[in-house]
Amino acid sequence: MGSARDGARIAVVTSGPGIEADADLPLIVEALRAEGLAARPVPWDADATAWDGFDLALIRSTWDYSQRLGEFLAWTDTAARATRLRNPAPVVRWNSDKRYLTRLAERGVRVAPTRFLEPGTPYDVADFDRPGGVVVKPSVSAGARDTARYEPGHHADAARHARMLLDQGRTVMVQPYLRRVAEGERALVFFGGAFSHAIRKGPLLTEAGVIDNQRVAHPGIAPHPPTEAELRAARAALAAIPSPAAPLFARVDLALDDDGEPLVMELELIEPNLFLKDNPQGLPGLVRAVTAAVGPA
Repeated sequence: MGSARDGARIAVVTSGPGIEADADLPLIVEALRAEGLAARPVPWDADATAWDGFDLALIRSTWDYSQRLGEFLAWTDTAARATRLRNPAPVVRWNSDKRYLTRLAERGVRVAPTRFLEPGTPYDVADFDRPGGVVVKPSVSAGARDTARYEPGHHADAARHARMLLDQGRTVMVQPYLRRVAEGERALVFFGGAFSHAIRKGPLLTEAGVIDNQRVAHPGIAPHPPTEAELRAARAALAAIPSPAAPLFARVDLALDDDGEPLVMELELIEPNLFLKDNPQGLPGLVRAVTAAVGPA
């Protein structure tokens, strides 16, 4: 592996779905090349890729990872032995299952209240009866796959959804539905631990009781100037990551509780949409974080 910045070889790691749909991928490759880096997109599962031929592998749009988790985590270990992988393999493994929300809560981070049900765990249908309804989803998922919300009084339907996932051997998350999600979920993007930009997006689970794996993952994107409370919540989540260094990239998704206080919904450290097409001013921050990870010129 080389250590010089100029001409450093960067694999911008993607997937079949990512190559087709990631609008930010060409922007990132172009920005890195403009900085003098030899960047190119590479699918994570490409046959016979020599990962030791790169100075850094930047995970970008491995958007099929949650459906191939074992393979993907094995790849992160392989790539990390061959080159610098960012974010690092232990961070990726920790972040690949949303049970990390429990770890954040243990560190004092305000997260969406979540109950996890493991296969074989007893539960009662009444566990799904909440005044504002509930959201049921698997703990390993992306893009709200296999996720639905249920209105009050429909707890039996929510329990059936959970049973379907449990019967597949999957861990289930049950969360109260936060009604103020209708005001927009916030997504705050950080590079190298520094805040870059934020967007607000419309509610995703617009139709109760429906699992729709073809839904638009980020509807109604608009720029969002984060409040100080939102920035504090996001930074608290980043500080709780079990890593000595700040992640090269991170996205913290927040929603407001009934009192208007931000709660962490997800901490995205693997392949988050960074919304760079809509926020091109974020590209220099990403490039700086990449060049810092590669090393001095």
